[in-house]
Amino acid sequence: MNRILIAAAMAVSFCLPGSVSADAKLKDLFQREQATLASMPDRHLKSMLTVSKPRARVRPEPMTYSQGWLDSQPDAEGDAQWRCLAEALYFEARGETVKGQFAVAEVIMNRVKSARYPTTPCGVVKQGTGRLYQCQFTYTCDGHKDVIAEPQAFRQVAKVARAVIDGLSGGLTGGATHYHTLAVRPSWARVYTQTARIGVHVFYKNGNYVTASNE
Repeated sequence: MNRILIAAAMAVSFCLPGSVSADAKLKDLFQREQATLASMPDRHLKSMLTVSKPRARVRPEPMTYSQGWLDSQPDAEGDAQWRCLAEALYFEARGETVKGQFAVAEVIMNRVKSARYPTTPCGVVKQGTGRLYQCQFTYTCDGHKDVIAEPQAFRQVAKVARAVIDGLSGGLTGGATHYHTLAVRPSWARVYTQTARIGVHVFYKNGNYVTASNE
């Protein structure tokens, strides 16, 4: 601050007639500075004299298929496609582990990417809806009203849906487009290739691809 005042005083002394000496101008400026500082509240003066340290950059926690990571994520929101995926996870996999929920979401997105299925999550989830037990996802055609009665469970799967749509997950199921629970054995499972087993779900792909190791 003093250097700036000195430079300003020197500039004034060179530009104005020499009736007032540079020393007198500097003295006058210093006196004004002292008067100004003396009139300032202590907190303002302290803030001027304190050097601010740069705020440390907070690194996001690496993505993991864990309850801790999922709990650390903000409540999810999105468009109709996100909602369709979240609802499918709620009705199909809300009792699964976090990893199992990601795996089911991955199957739906694998279908979106396949030329054999609709091109959106809503299209995939609702394919065949309206024909009793002829749909792709049973909850959409079992004749029961789809009611989300467990808000906390929905908040969790909504976060999973958000992460999957944002591309934070992949590779869990080896490209699977089908799955079933351990409680059933559908006929198509005999001709499709099993790619993974995660939680209570077994995953399959229509082809000859086999994962290096099943989980």
